Amino acid sequence: MTAPGPDAARSRLAGLYQAFNARDMPTLLAAMTPDVCWPNGWEGGVLHGRAEVSAYWRRQWAEIEPSVTPTAFTEEADGRVAVSVRQVVRDKAGAKLANDTVTHVYRLVDGLVAEMEIRPRP
Repeated sequence: MTAPGPDAARSRLAGLYQAFNARDMPTLLAAMTPDVCWPNGWEGGVLHGRAEVSAYWRRQWAEIEPSVTPTAFTEEADGRVAVSVRQVVRDKAGAKLANDTVTHVYRLVDGLVAEMEIRPRP
């Protein structure tokens, strides 16, 4: 199993941010390994597998309206891809709850997301 090159990874991840903002669950889940390890940035903890990630996002989207826009992509020394992201979160009435920048770090295996980490802005 190998990680994709930087250009392929960047293109793949940019498309996944678009899918997230469109709430396109099938596209998102198809882009993950079956045993994906995903942070639960909203409630805390770590999720394992597509079913847990799907359930998490459904709960999240029922309560809040997050939108994420990548602003920069960097390949790390270990091959992971760090993505600086502008994150805007609104409540269901449209009031802004958060507007900040975070870094999402992805490990890809054979072009699929195997793991994601959230790093707060330094």
